[in-house]
Amino acid sequence: MRISQKLEYACRALAQLAKHHGSHTVTRLDELAQREDVSANFLVQILNDLRRAGLVESKRGKEGGYLLAKEPQRISLMEIVDAIDPSLLICSVSSEGESGAAVAESWRSIAKALQEHLSKISLAQLTITPGDSMFYI
Repeated sequence: MRISQKLEYACRALAQLAKHHGSHTVTRLDELAQREDVSANFLVQILNDLRRAGLVESKRGKEGGYLLAKEPQRISLMEIVDAIDPSLLICSVSSEGESGAAVAESWRSIAKALQEHLSKISLAQLTITPGDSMFYI
């Protein structure tokens, strides 16, 4: 599956913001860009899209930066895709010809399953480093 660089960077930036969500402090653009090795100019465009979608908030000024607009557990991967690359989930298969309807229905079914799966994955899950132990009390 080919994920756009913009979508990948959005997920990485949001994961960074999620890691610091409990502190209620803003993260500066240059810090985000440095931590994720992303161009600050590209990242600001992405963060603006995420802000318009209601996923991040921005604070202006010398002490300004970005923070999540809601809890990481309440932000789904589906919301991030919708904000950054909604065309990813558009099924553009034609139903023409004798086999077209069956082929198109198969791809629509796959797209629906993907949307459902993306809705089940939270931003909080993206902050877990593979190999980290999870402890539940």
